Amino acid sequence: MSLFSPLKPNHKEAIGLLQIGTFLEYFDLMLYVHLAVVLNELFFPKTDPHTSALLAAFAFCSTYVLRPFGAIIFGYIGDNIGRKSTVIITTMLMSLSCIVMANVPTYAQIGITASWAVTLCRVIQGLSSMGEIVAAEIYLTETIKPPYQYPAVGLMACSSAFGTMMALAVAMIVFSLKLEWRLAFWFGASIAVIGTLARTRLRETPEFLQSKKFINKSRNIVKGVSSDNSFNEEKSKTSLAFFLIYCAWPVCFYFVYVHCSHILQFTYHYSATDIIKQNFFVSIVQTIGYLLFAFLSYYIHPLRILKYKLWAIFPMLLICPYLLSVITSGAQLFYIQNFIIFFAMTAAPAMPVFIKRFPVFKRFTYTSFIYALTRASMYVLTSFGLVYLTEIFGHWGLWLIFIPCAASFWGGIKYFEKLENLTQEPTLKTMGEDIACLE
Repeated sequence: MSLFSPLKPNHKEAIGLLQIGTFLEYFDLMLYVHLAVVLNELFFPKTDPHTSALLAAFAFCSTYVLRPFGAIIFGYIGDNIGRKSTVIITTMLMSLSCIVMANVPTYAQIGITASWAVTLCRVIQGLSSMGEIVAAEIYLTETIKPPYQYPAVGLMACSSAFGTMMALAVAMIVFSLKLEWRLAFWFGASIAVIGTLARTRLRETPEFLQSKKFINKSRNIVKGVSSDNSFNEEKSKTSLAFFLIYCAWPVCFYFVYVHCSHILQFTYHYSATDIIKQNFFVSIVQTIGYLLFAFLSYYIHPLRILKYKLWAIFPMLLICPYLLSVITSGAQLFYIQNFIIFFAMTAAPAMPVFIKRFPVFKRFTYTSFIYALTRASMYVLTSFGLVYLTEIFGHWGLWLIFIPCAASFWGGIKYFEKLENLTQEPTLKTMGEDIACLE
């Protein structure tokens, strides 16, 4: 925390509390993802490998398909009631879903009802995790100024990666020691409750409160300035660029943790314990990568970091199908997983750059909806798409997803680079847009 030593105590406390909350949310969310090798067999009917892959894709996507609706709900709460309320509500929902997961009977006991119950829990977990990380990133963006803002917000991505890593660690312990898997969900539920209570100490963000105060006093003064068509057009372009950048991470995540797990299981005949162990070490590399890039964002502009990461990963994406066709062991696949997850195309640590481009009183709605829409669309496209693309084209089918995502990611970065070069102080027009968002 020496990097943040000049910050005020309340800023440091906010970083700590939000880090803990994000860790807890992603621990609970990813617990099922990384136990899915076994849990899908308990909660879904047993089938052949092809159908098994489709069921795994369904179980995975159920977490994300309804996120756009959650974005509307949490977006309204975050933009009208406050950022603090949102992070508390989302943590509470996660704890409740974990409690249900820890108690739901298996498919062998109650049949297809078990499948639907688990799917519903996954939907709730997806909704709450979506509101959680967006709320945390907006909260810190509005609370802390650059250059400390970039690593502070970047630490939220580190916390989510650390939550993934600990979920894998718990899954590995459960299988290695042959413990009851439900204990893992009870553990997740208990720490989520602790996180909910801890977050009641947070204060509302100063930028949100000041903007609300300004709106109440000045509504009549600047009324009508939001009808500027050029600004609305710019807002649409910004939303599209943000969408293109956000589309890339689901592809990287799904390939590394889910698609490669399927290869390990059916090509190299890894056991569930072996798959979880390998993914655990991959998650350590992911966490280290997030920490490194968050630290560097204090010294290097975050958009430049995103460009450097893309330059590093793109050659690997091009040769990945060839490598997958010539490797002969899961240990070799491990190196491919590590490289892609380390240089993965993510919005971190540049999230503050994107968030600041949206008006305060629609900031949560816009960013959370775009976040949810990319997760819902790209995870569905990637998970089901890879099943059929790799079946038809072999590993070369990966190109049909990798290359368009990399090109879109590059286009989004170039757009925001242009905006950063034209950065100006807030004008009457942007304040008027915030007022219009309330009407």
